[in-house]
Amino acid sequence: MARSQAQLSEDGETKWARASTFSNVTFRGVSRSSRLTENGGTMDKQQLVRRLDAVWTDFLSSYAGLRDAQMLEPGVSGTWSVRDIIAHVTTWEEEALAQLPVILAGRRPPRYSVTYGGINAFNALMTERKRGYSPAEILRQRDEVHGRLVRYVLSVRDEEFTRETRFRRRLRLDTYNHYPKHARAIRSWRARPAR
Repeated sequence: MARSQAQLSEDGETKWARASTFSNVTFRGVSRSSRLTENGGTMDKQQLVRRLDAVWTDFLSSYAGLRDAQMLEPGVSGTWSVRDIIAHVTTWEEEALAQLPVILAGRRPPRYSVTYGGINAFNALMTERKRGYSPAEILRQRDEVHGRLVRYVLSVRDEEFTRETRFRRRLRLDTYNHYPKHARAIRSWRARPAR
């Protein structure tokens, strides 16, 4: 699938098109024999990555076609803009990339309550750190981080996907169970009367 592409509208403002970031990711080498149970059904690693892609694509479509100015409007989810939500989702993918190897090594990741004063405090801190980023910078970071995440997941031993593990739980919480909440918030905001 193609990477994110910007299109210029008649007024010269950037309009962001829907895209997936799997252009350089391969599904080869994923064993069909590695089975896992996800929400009552069996799924192998390749199916999990396809599910991740489907939910990711749905998240991308929730803000497809928005102009830069629209992406910066607050009030989509609390005070957050679409740009803030994309930055937030990217932050949690970065956290997955940082913490999943810790989990695979048999260690426990640091607790957000101890390190930051809780998840809400962590989210607020990360949102503030990325506040000055332009929509283009946020989308570039989104593509780079998501591509790294998918490549990392594909590199993990099949055994990590054969049963419910701390690894699988963290992956699920930081990614494909996380995206839909924010896609719904964006769609709800877009459905409101003109802002």
